[in-house]
Amino acid sequence: MKHLLKLGDLSREEILSILNLADQLKYERKNGICNEYLKGKKLGMIFQKSSTRTRVSFEVGMYELGGYALFLSNRDLQIGRGEPVEDTARVLSRYLDGIMIRTFEQKEVEDLAKYGTIPVINGLTDYCHPCQVLADLMTIRERKGSFKGLKMTFVGDGNNMANSLMVGAIKTGMKFAIACPKGYEPDAELIKWAKANGEFEMTADVAAAAKDADVLYTDVWASMGQEEEKAKREKAFAGFQINASIMKAANKDAMILHCLPAHRGEEITADVFEAHADEIFDEAENRLHAQKAVMCKVMR
Repeated sequence: MKHLLKLGDLSREEILSILNLADQLKYERKNGICNEYLKGKKLGMIFQKSSTRTRVSFEVGMYELGGYALFLSNRDLQIGRGEPVEDTARVLSRYLDGIMIRTFEQKEVEDLAKYGTIPVINGLTDYCHPCQVLADLMTIRERKGSFKGLKMTFVGDGNNMANSLMVGAIKTGMKFAIACPKGYEPDAELIKWAKANGEFEMTADVAAAAKDADVLYTDVWASMGQEEEKAKREKAFAGFQINASIMKAANKDAMILHCLPAHRGEEITADVFEAHADEIFDEAENRLHAQKAVMCKVMR
């Protein structure tokens, strides 16, 4: 495993290997065991989109692994003033041991990997969010013990989260359902892949998608870069909410996940969010452990 560009590049075995290492690293941290697996390594963190969880978890993760994380905003790099990605990749490869990038276009991530000579980790693009979904899978396995026989339902926009969750769920053997308004479906090629490789359902009926679900997942209606569409999206997504009524359609012990930040009263009601806050914040914590595992896999 040289890079983490998207989950579709990884086999089921590679995903499980990352999760197993993440479990080990979490155990070591909880028990005060300090293994500096990346001692002396340097990670450049390029942020063209703002972040709370991604920045803090990667920076803390590198510190705990004995390495150093360098924060690089769009304002700090010549890439923000028109330098080609391929030149940035070649230069940073001479200084660093790895790059994490959080940006808009998936092609930018792919080009960094193509022209650079060091590992590249996708911290988020408009197309996918593999680091978040690895943390999600880690949390599901912690809570449920196994992926076998589980059904995951995503409610909301067919965005980068839906794209990556679809791949992660099916690669680990779960059923995947999505409830989304017409015109807001996930990537068409990924839908074809999901239908060919697993149990997949797409509908505009939230209750039908949530029926017998073991994991319910949602995300904000308007992601970064879509602020101008807020009013339009509020109208389109009215009713695409996880609430007490939808919870009744799911299995009694269904868990709730949310990649955060959450807009209570929109994609999820405050009462349901708070009832499942332990799961959601375990999920947020697991970003740290899953990403430490990824960094170890590609940078050791």
